[in-house]
Amino acid sequence: MATTTADLLANRLIDWGVDTIFGLPGDGIDGIFEALRTHQDKLRFIQVRHEEGAAFAATAYAKYSGRLGVCLATSGPGGIHLLNGLYDAKCDGAAVLAITGHTFHDLINTHYQQDVDLDRLFMDVSVYSERVMGPAHVTNVVDEAIKSALTQRGVAHVQIPKDIQNWTMDDGQRSSADIPKHSAALYHLASVMPTDDQLQAAADLINSGQKVAIMAGAGALTAREELLQLADTVSGPIIKPLLGKATVPDDSPYTTGGIGLLGTAPSQDALKECDRLIIVGSSFPYMEFYPDPGQARAVQIDIAPTRIGLRYPVEIGLTGDSRLVLQALLPRLERKSDRSFLEKAQKRMVDWRNLMKERGTRDDMPMKPQVVTYHLNKLLDNDAIVSSDSGTIATWSARYIDIRHDMKFSLSGSLATMANGLPYAVGASAAFPGRQVVSIVGDGGFTMLMGEFATLVKYNFPAKIIIIKNNVLGQIKWEQMVLDANPQYGVELQPIDFAMYAEAVGGKGYTIEHPNEAEATLREALAHDGPAVIQCVVDPNEPPMPGKITSEQALHFAEALAEGEKDRWEIIKTVAEDKVREVV
Repeated sequence: MATTTADLLANRLIDWGVDTIFGLPGDGIDGIFEALRTHQDKLRFIQVRHEEGAAFAATAYAKYSGRLGVCLATSGPGGIHLLNGLYDAKCDGAAVLAITGHTFHDLINTHYQQDVDLDRLFMDVSVYSERVMGPAHVTNVVDEAIKSALTQRGVAHVQIPKDIQNWTMDDGQRSSADIPKHSAALYHLASVMPTDDQLQAAADLINSGQKVAIMAGAGALTAREELLQLADTVSGPIIKPLLGKATVPDDSPYTTGGIGLLGTAPSQDALKECDRLIIVGSSFPYMEFYPDPGQARAVQIDIAPTRIGLRYPVEIGLTGDSRLVLQALLPRLERKSDRSFLEKAQKRMVDWRNLMKERGTRDDMPMKPQVVTYHLNKLLDNDAIVSSDSGTIATWSARYIDIRHDMKFSLSGSLATMANGLPYAVGASAAFPGRQVVSIVGDGGFTMLMGEFATLVKYNFPAKIIIIKNNVLGQIKWEQMVLDANPQYGVELQPIDFAMYAEAVGGKGYTIEHPNEAEATLREALAHDGPAVIQCVVDPNEPPMPGKITSEQALHFAEALAEGEKDRWEIIKTVAEDKVREVV
C-alpha cells in the first residue's frame, strides 16, 4: 500500500516522540484518521466531546509533563473550536501542536463547505502556522512546527487539505531543491546565560538590601532547591503567583503563598514593605500588587528577554533558565544575619493559616466553599496532580490546596478562561497514568464542557472532579459588585444535579451538602476506582475576600448593596461574620 501524506505525518510525529493526540473526528481529516488507525500501536488517539476540550487537554498535557501536547480537529468549525484552548497555551507558554484539516485543495476560497482559512485564522495564536502542499512538504512542515512550538514555548499549527491527506509521492513530484531526509527530528534550546558582570551587579544590588522579597512564577518550577537556598541566603519570603504555586512546598517556612486578589495578606505585606525584589520566571500581570515603582530595587530572571522589565522597573535583568541562573548567582550572595524581615513574614503566615483553618472548619449552613477545599487538601496524595477552573474556585484552590512533595498544580493563568479545569484532568490523566488527578471546578465552568466527563469514563481515567455548586457565576457576581459598584445581574444559573449526571454518563456521583459530611464523602470518592463527580452545595453569598481590601473596593461594595442587590442582607450578614471571625 502506498504511503500517503497522512502516513508521513503520523510517522514524523512518532519520530518526534509523540504518543498521544487529543481530538475529534470529522470528514475534513478522514485521511489523517486512517493513518492514526494504522499507527495506533504507537499513536494513542483520545477522543474528546468538543474540540475546545482537545486543546485544553493538550495544553494541560504540555504544562504538567513538559512534553509537546498535540490536538487534532477537522476543517472549518472543528478548527475554530480549538482556539480558546490554544490561546490558553499561548498565554501560559505551553508547547502545543494543533493539526487541522481543510477543504479540497482546488476548492479553497471558492465558498465551498467548511471553507475556513485556518492557517490565517491561527496566525495570532500561533508561533508557526502553515498549510501542507503535498506529501513531499509534510515532513518539512511538521519539523518546523514542532521545533517552533518547543523552542518558543507556544502553539504551532499544521493544516492539511482533505484530498492532499491521501496523496502519495506518485501524486506529487518532489522539487529538485527538496533533498529527501534533509530535515532532522531534533531541537535544542539555546543555552543563554548572563555575563559575570551582570551576575555580580545583580548580587551587589541584592546584597545591599535589608528586606528582600522573591516572586517565583511558572518559569521557576524546575528551580525548587535553588529558590529555597536563595530565600535562606537573603532571608526573604518566596511569593508565588498562581502558575508558580508548585515552585516550593506550601509548608516551607520560606513562602508566604500566593499573591493577588486570591493571594495571602502576608505576601501582599511583604511586597509592600520590601526594599529589594527578585522576580524569578514570572510576569504576574497585576501591577497594583507589586511594590510601588521606586520603593524596591529589583532584579529579574527570565528565559525571555522581552519579559525583562515588563511589569516592574527592574534595574538588572538576567536572561536564561531560572535554575541555571540561580545556580550561578547564589555563590555571589552574602548570607544575611538580620532575619527580621523573614521572621515577620513567618509570624504573619501563622496568623493567616489560623484564619484559613478557622474558615475551613466552619460548620454553619449553607456550607462554605472553603470547607470543601480545606478537607480535600488533607486527603490528596503527595504526588497528586491538581487543576483548577477560573473564577471564585481559583481562590479556594489557591488558598487551601497545599503543594507537598511532587504535587503538580495548574490552571488557565493569563487567559483565565472558564471551562479548562475538567479537560485539564483529561490531559493530566493521559500524561501520568496511575497518579491521583483532581480537578476543582465551579458549576459554571463545568457545564461549559461537561461532556468531557464522558471522556474520562470512556478511557477509565480515574480523575475526581470536585464541583463547587452555588448556582451562580460567582466571580462575575462579585466583580459586578466590588469592582463596578453594580448589583449582580445575569449571573444566576439553572441548578443541575451533577451527581445524577455523572451516574448517567457511567461514572460515580457524590453529593456533599453539610460540613459534617465533607471529609468522609471526599475520602470515599477519592478511593473510588474510576472517574467521579463530587458536587458540593455551598453558600452563594460567601465572597472570595481579598487578602486585604482597599477602600475603593469597600466603597464599590457598599454602593452595589445600596443600589438594590437582592441578597444584600444575606451578603451583609456573611461578610460581617467573616470579618468578625478575623479579629476574634
